[in-house]
Amino acid sequence: MPPVTEQPSPSPRARRPDSAPARSGRGDAVHSDAAALSRHHDRIRRHGVNKVVLLLAHLIIRPAILLWFRLGRTGREHIPGRGAVLLAANHRSFLDPWLVAVCARRPIYFMTKRELFDTRLQGWFLNALGAFPVCRGESDETATETARLLLERGEAVLIFPEGTRTRSGSLRRPKRGIGRLALETGAPVVPIAVLGSERARRGWRVRPVKISVRCGRPLTFPRVEEPSQRLAAEVTERIWPCVELQWEWLGGLPPLRTAAVVGAGSMGTAFAALLARAGLDVQLGCRRADQAERIREEGSNGDYLRGVELPEALRVATVPEIEFGGIDLVVLAVPSREIPQVMAALGARIGDRSAVLVLAKGLVAPLATRPTSYVAARVAARAVAFLGGPAHAAEAVESGASVVLAAADDDLRPQLAEVLERAGLDVEQTDDVVGAELGACAKNAATLAASVAAGAGNNAAGAAAGRVFSECFELALAEGARPQTLAGLAGVGDLVGTVLATGSRNRRAGELLAGGMPAEQVPSELGCAAEALDFVPLLVDALGAAGVECPATRALADLIAGGEGAEGWLERLSGTPAEGERHVA
Repeated sequence: MPPVTEQPSPSPRARRPDSAPARSGRGDAVHSDAAALSRHHDRIRRHGVNKVVLLLAHLIIRPAILLWFRLGRTGREHIPGRGAVLLAANHRSFLDPWLVAVCARRPIYFMTKRELFDTRLQGWFLNALGAFPVCRGESDETATETARLLLERGEAVLIFPEGTRTRSGSLRRPKRGIGRLALETGAPVVPIAVLGSERARRGWRVRPVKISVRCGRPLTFPRVEEPSQRLAAEVTERIWPCVELQWEWLGGLPPLRTAAVVGAGSMGTAFAALLARAGLDVQLGCRRADQAERIREEGSNGDYLRGVELPEALRVATVPEIEFGGIDLVVLAVPSREIPQVMAALGARIGDRSAVLVLAKGLVAPLATRPTSYVAARVAARAVAFLGGPAHAAEAVESGASVVLAAADDDLRPQLAEVLERAGLDVEQTDDVVGAELGACAKNAATLAASVAAGAGNNAAGAAAGRVFSECFELALAEGARPQTLAGLAGVGDLVGTVLATGSRNRRAGELLAGGMPAEQVPSELGCAAEALDFVPLLVDALGAAGVECPATRALADLIAGGEGAEGWLERLSGTPAEGERHVA
């Protein structure tokens, strides 16, 4: 059974300029391929399905699907028995068109990726069952026109508005092609949800998993000859919530609609603004009532994020005023040292359908625990994720940032990544949570070391940062992290961004330490916490527990503890063995 792929975008297809030469061999192949695809479109447009092949499929494939997948069908009566109708369904598996077809009492036409028509016999068989080719990743006006002509003829056409298969998480955002077809043809639209089909395939095996299909009541829209892109998008936005409704009724994972950000510092405020920009209903949780009132009145957070106006839809409250039981996403935008206090107050209030995103880049006392591990052990949330990478608050709001989203949960990663991308961020996804978190620790510790040593010159700063980062790198490998995680955005990329940022708290903290200020006075001078000051002593414990020699990090911890000044630390650092001389015990 072949996979079905994305619905084409309605925008005009880009063409190669006439002056651009093409290689003759390739041009002949492309021409031949286009001619073959054109034959499939012509056959569907002229003759429709092959009734003999369709009857055989009805007698063989239909019972097999009903029995093998114990198919649950709800709302079949909403699919009209005759007349034009658009079937709008979510897309999880290559099985989806066959599952929807079993729910209908009539032939169903659908788009299939063009590669499946390369084999003549297979292409003929698919075509006979109502499939027609679509070119993935580009605007395919031919496929769109075929769908339109079928609807004009009174047929039923199945469309997957997401544009591609979404194998996990909640449903993706739809493309506007479904809205365009609904307006151009005036055909009613039946919203359909398929749940469980993504679990059926394991390699080449098709397992007998339970699958459910639910059809909603038809939606109707006035016919418009040449709908604008904006109108098509608006109609699509009306259709898709009805598909999501069927999906959630079946028990599918709902989209992230509400969020609460705990911590109204610079990053917490910026992240709340980004989530509101992505369309979520967001509450920003402040520690004090006077801070919440001031942010509401001014429409900005002048204490931590000057010059950035907050979206009007963003609601500001104190943390105790937020009802966390009904929140889809809880964002912990507090330093790692405050996580135990926050969890003691909120852990029991976070519901089991909520997801938690941790922004802290450090370790949690007293056992040098990674923040996500500490949080996951104290909440009933469905999943906990971590956000790393070079994302400085004001710049992220104004011009975006490249971030690393780390989560072990395969459903949460794409779901949360889509929200962040809508907010304007470039998101790299990984399941290497250990690497992402320890990469963040490494960059903060290395930034602190570089800024302390900067007074002795750039060479000294580079040596200090390199040695501390190298020790943390060995710790991460010992804990099971992947090297590429620390070598990428989560580690090296974040380190470069933080070292160059003049407003970086950890860079500024190192400069104050180098000037002779005791570590305990640095937070009051900064007006906020510098995470490296709190977790570097814990980092030494973690390195020791992992059997990693850490003379550079230990010397940095002694400097923070006040055991010696910056000059003494630099002298010790100059005697630190090179990377090749260290070893894991």
